[in-house]
Amino acid sequence: MPNVTRKELMPGVSLTAVHSQKFKTCMLGVFLLTPMSAQYASANALIPAVLCRGTERHPDMESINAALDELYGGSIDPVVLKMGECQCIGLTGSFLDDAYALDGGAILEPAAKLMGELLFRPVTENGVFRASYTMGEKQNLIDDIRAAINEKRAYSVQKLVEIMCAGEAYGVARLGTEEAAGDITPESLWERYRTLLRTARVEVYYCGSTPPERTEDIVRSALAELPRGTGRELPTCMVVKEAECVRDAEEQMDVTQGKLAMGFRTGGVTVDSADYPAMMLFNAVYGGTTTSKLFMNVREKLSLCYFASSMLDGRKGVMVVSSGIEFEKYQQAKDEILAQLDACRKGEIEDWELEGARRSVVSSLEVTADNQGRQQAYWLGQALNDSGETPEELAARVEAVTKEDVMAAAKKLTLDTIYFLKGMEG
Repeated sequence: MPNVTRKELMPGVSLTAVHSQKFKTCMLGVFLLTPMSAQYASANALIPAVLCRGTERHPDMESINAALDELYGGSIDPVVLKMGECQCIGLTGSFLDDAYALDGGAILEPAAKLMGELLFRPVTENGVFRASYTMGEKQNLIDDIRAAINEKRAYSVQKLVEIMCAGEAYGVARLGTEEAAGDITPESLWERYRTLLRTARVEVYYCGSTPPERTEDIVRSALAELPRGTGRELPTCMVVKEAECVRDAEEQMDVTQGKLAMGFRTGGVTVDSADYPAMMLFNAVYGGTTTSKLFMNVREKLSLCYFASSMLDGRKGVMVVSSGIEFEKYQQAKDEILAQLDACRKGEIEDWELEGARRSVVSSLEVTADNQGRQQAYWLGQALNDSGETPEELAARVEAVTKEDVMAAAKKLTLDTIYFLKGMEG
């Protein structure tokens, strides 16, 4: 088990360091955490991409790549995540671990310094971001937002969430909207960037063989130019415990396969709840695995869906069922998806179903230690939860969940919204 330490380096700035000699590479991520906002989501999403275009010392991507080549071919990439009602933007770097440097030299220090340059010393023009970089990355962002409609499964879930959580920060898409992106200028983006540096909660993640104390010194040095802002609070997430009524929404497109998405509230059960492991296991039994009730019955046995699965967002307290169906099977599929939920509520769960789901959840947590990217995502989530629970500790809580606990979790669900994407014939 890796040694994990967490320390506040300065007010509102924390480092989670996973000391491990398991990998030949190290990973370093710096994230600015800010509430999801329809007004600022697109600008926030654009900032990391523009920052990666150039620094004062390395004013273009060719120069940045040359600097990375000197670091044994390391990489630094922009990151935009939506976690609950928090937008996490920043940079993540992967570099050869110091233990494997051929000349015994240090790699983490110059790598962290380069990331600091990208964050705090971007190329400027007339006191703001360089216009050509801003406009180029802005068009890329708009293209990405427009492209969302091309993946109909993800699009249907996004539309469901927008309808279900209208008026809630969770309803805002990860990249914002095309309209908001189109309004961005170098001046407005620079203003937003400077505001984030002053106000956003900063979370740093490191995984590698460097001892925690030395890692702390390196990160402090890299973040030396961060403004000493106030109010760097963790973004909170508004949880709606249950649906007041069921909303139905339909959309027509030139598609050959219907997409049925159904959104549920979890009765207020979130990652902070004592019964969250039971909700995790229920999700796996219901639709989260290839041995789940939705997969085995609705898809395989009854052939009502091309695919059917459930996804749990424990930060928001929302579960979404996503399925692909023939248009004329809408009612049958919807009824059977709800029938399988009722089966879980009644305890109609075979021992092999429960244990298969348990092994899936536990194994997913256990393999976190085998992948630096998964670890980064896990610990960033724990930072948002203000929790230090390890994957092993969470897995142990899942092991203790009973069938009765799963039944109780299923009974807490209330159906909120149904979204159906259908063809043009009516």
